[in-house]
Amino acid sequence: MNEEVITENSLASTPSNTSEAKTRQRRNHTQTSSFGAPGRYGHDSTRFYAGRLYEGSTQEVLVPYEENPLPTFAENRIFCKSSELMNELPDRCVHLMVTSPPYNVGKSYDQDLTLTEYRDLIKRVMKEVFRVLVPGGRVCFNVANLGRRPYLPLDAFITEDMLSIGFLMRGQIIWDKASSGSGSTAWGSWRSPANPTLRDIHEYILVFSKDTYSRPSVEGRNSTITRDEFLEFSKSIWRFPTESAKKVGHPAPFPVELPRRCVEFYTYSNEVILDPFVGSGATAIAALTAGRRYVGYDIDKEYVRLCEQRISRWHESASQTKLETITTKSNA
Repeated sequence: MNEEVITENSLASTPSNTSEAKTRQRRNHTQTSSFGAPGRYGHDSTRFYAGRLYEGSTQEVLVPYEENPLPTFAENRIFCKSSELMNELPDRCVHLMVTSPPYNVGKSYDQDLTLTEYRDLIKRVMKEVFRVLVPGGRVCFNVANLGRRPYLPLDAFITEDMLSIGFLMRGQIIWDKASSGSGSTAWGSWRSPANPTLRDIHEYILVFSKDTYSRPSVEGRNSTITRDEFLEFSKSIWRFPTESAKKVGHPAPFPVELPRRCVEFYTYSNEVILDPFVGSGATAIAALTAGRRYVGYDIDKEYVRLCEQRISRWHESASQTKLETITTKSNA
């Protein structure tokens, strides 16, 4: 990657984008209907967004696109420090943030914070994330709601705080974990309306962007997502199993499949993925697997060591796979 600032004037207009634009022009456009739900082809939703429902909501800011290079010393590196101050990273150098923060529920790495203190911590980190994201850069925030007496809707609190920082909300993905076959029996009063309890088999992935909804492609970077993956990942419900804490060696790991989907869906090749609560390193491994670069933060030395060990094993496995592929081709 060239060590220079990339601006709108240096962006490429790719043939695929031109072809796609011509295709859209040939279609019959639809618009918001006052009755029923029409199909959507080149849909004109001006009428919908002009309604009073959106008064006072966070609005898109049409800023010029600019990105700064990630410093070489920070590339593919885990920093053992708090991400409340990521002074190793310049403004506008990250394309996607994927994270699953500590939930403050008594895990070995958690602090015993009040809800207000916890929200303030997340806000301090997310303000730094906002600074380092490029215009149009995305956030994928994995979170689970907590408790039952009362139920704490962390997804709602985090959404409120992200909007207050200035992020644009893009949607919610429901991660359906039912396929993991959890044996939880926390259903409250068995077969009785006295006090039945819902058993959560899902988590959320909250999706936001900075300033703008779209982000231009840069010359030399390509989309790597397949047709079938795009069709699947664009759905708002994702189904894949959880990760074993015992197998990974971390109290609350999330599976590599979660950040992998986010990376493929929201970034181009060789772009920068940030995880400010990197934990067991799933985001870093997903970035490497997809041909991206990563930078991560964690305050726990043991988990930084674990993360680096997992990344080292990934490199060994990737090298072995590459060698086997070369050998197979040479023998063919």
